[in-house]
Amino acid sequence: MSYVEWGDPHNDRVLVCVHGLTRNARDFDFLAQALTDRYRVVCPDVVGRGHSDWLNVKTDYAIPLYAADMYALIAQLGIKSVDWVGTSMGGLIGIALASQPLSPIKRMVLNDVGPVIEGQSLARIGQYVGRAPEFATFADAEAYVRAVSASFGNLTDTQWKHITEHSLRQSDKGFVMSYDPGIGDAFRLTPVEADITLWPLYDAIKCPVLVMRGKESDLLKASTVEEMTRRGPHARAVEIAGVGHAPMLMDAEQIGIVKEFLLES
Repeated sequence: MSYVEWGDPHNDRVLVCVHGLTRNARDFDFLAQALTDRYRVVCPDVVGRGHSDWLNVKTDYAIPLYAADMYALIAQLGIKSVDWVGTSMGGLIGIALASQPLSPIKRMVLNDVGPVIEGQSLARIGQYVGRAPEFATFADAEAYVRAVSASFGNLTDTQWKHITEHSLRQSDKGFVMSYDPGIGDAFRLTPVEADITLWPLYDAIKCPVLVMRGKESDLLKASTVEEMTRRGPHARAVEIAGVGHAPMLMDAEQIGIVKEFLLES
């Protein structure tokens, strides 16, 4: 498993940032740069994404394996506790870890994800995951990324270029997405007729939690966020206007929200 590290490697205050389903570690470059004066920031490429290896058995692409990988990463870093920022899938991995006895997570940001995953959102994501075409030019690839990721909101040209650059690998004919297409096959094995609920895990979390929601999100409902503030760790909630699934934590406002919460302790 590959990861990108920022800040002082001897700093015992560590922040782990984990990306969404088809994303990668470089989504957190802007956030990491804003926090390197206070944290050692570690941003892994979850297996099958970015520069990490791909799995031979595609059905292994699932939260239990990802969580085990994160325990191994934390052990390799030689640390006992971390703060956590998880976007979408990265938040689900965080919930899995934070719900365990003696969890290493001491403070957690859940970015547009919670204990209820909307079936309609899963169906939407399943339509494109692992089915991206090959791109003849970078411009073609960026146009595709902008289209399938329109819910990220009104990003700048620089931000879209950054996202696209780190979403691709070169192929014989141009560019392809840098994640294993087999992730899509594993993803589509999950029935989407009903929502997925993880309330028992959420209710077991003891650490402080901030939940960020894109106001137009189809994966995390406002009603779920409201319930998250009333039970379990009684999360603090913030809604981001003009964004669906999910806030990319690249602009000053979103970074400021995360930074303020993390540095309260």
